[in-house]
Amino acid sequence: MELNDYKSTKVANWLLLGVAMTVIQIALGGITRLTGSGLSITEWDVVTGTLPPMSETAWQALFAKYKNTPQFQLLNFDFTLSNFKFIFFWEWFHRLWARTIGLVFAFGFIYFLTKKYFQPKMVKPLVILFLLGALQGAIGWIMVASGLQGDAVYVKPTRLALHFIFALGLLSYTYWFALSLKVKPLDTTNSKTSGMIKWIRTGAWIIVVILFFQFLYGALMAGHKAANIASTWPTINGEWVPTNLMGKDSFFLNAIDNPIWIHFVHRGLAYILLIVLYFWNAKLLKVNGNKFWNTIRLLPVVLVLVQATLGILSLGLSVKIVPGVWAGFEWVAQTHQLVGMLLLLSMMNVLYMTKNSEVAVA
Repeated sequence: MELNDYKSTKVANWLLLGVAMTVIQIALGGITRLTGSGLSITEWDVVTGTLPPMSETAWQALFAKYKNTPQFQLLNFDFTLSNFKFIFFWEWFHRLWARTIGLVFAFGFIYFLTKKYFQPKMVKPLVILFLLGALQGAIGWIMVASGLQGDAVYVKPTRLALHFIFALGLLSYTYWFALSLKVKPLDTTNSKTSGMIKWIRTGAWIIVVILFFQFLYGALMAGHKAANIASTWPTINGEWVPTNLMGKDSFFLNAIDNPIWIHFVHRGLAYILLIVLYFWNAKLLKVNGNKFWNTIRLLPVVLVLVQATLGILSLGLSVKIVPGVWAGFEWVAQTHQLVGMLLLLSMMNVLYMTKNSEVAVA
């Protein structure tokens, strides 16, 4: 292995560690949402907020701040200090993990910089990566702040969706950057299947666009806590096309604020995704490539089938939701989110591996 390849592999492994940590961070965000913990910490103390309260007096002071929030006054007014400690833990751990990711990237950056591992081609992606990380932190606080004012008992669903989508963008960018340093894309310059590969790449972009809206509506489902509003499948409360589909005067408000519409779109996109991805993946399997390509090409169709199954299971289990209790629905919903992230990364694999196809065909 050449020295530059060795250095690139080490940097890529550092980035892949960041990818794994980001997946965990997004999962922790899901747990925070499912446990209703997101508004338990009312301030953003970057340094002093690292440690949890170390005394009973400190706990009581933080609990007193939480008592001033709309969530406590309108929803959790019967909370004891023990209840507060439970929700505090998940929000605190979510923030602590974010800080840990920041430290891993900061110390890794300093180490590789002093060792002169960074090559000129890495500078721009690294700058973008750090800017995306900072932006994601800012969006996270803007989201939390939306639930600390007025009569809000939860964060605004649109801001939750924005936070989630940007997290997935950061995850995808970091993973792509790592792939570019560690894996060689398919060589299609003299390939007899170059036309097929270009078709696969186009299909992959279409699927990613569908996934974008699917993730957006999945986040709106979560933000509106809409799962048990229509817990039947395959129909929506006994109807294929709900009669109250247009519950809002404005189409835009209806699209982001009407739980039945959100259900309808989220399920419809799932069906479209299943069909498109099934036929697209059949083409994908016909193209042989390097070891990495042959390993990852079956992943999208397997993951989408698992994802759809988990979505259906979560609907059925949503009728058994008990506030403050982690049970079957919460486990399935959290796994549903995790598999969704893996599905997105599997599409990044295909897009990266086929990035030379446009040059080959041209």
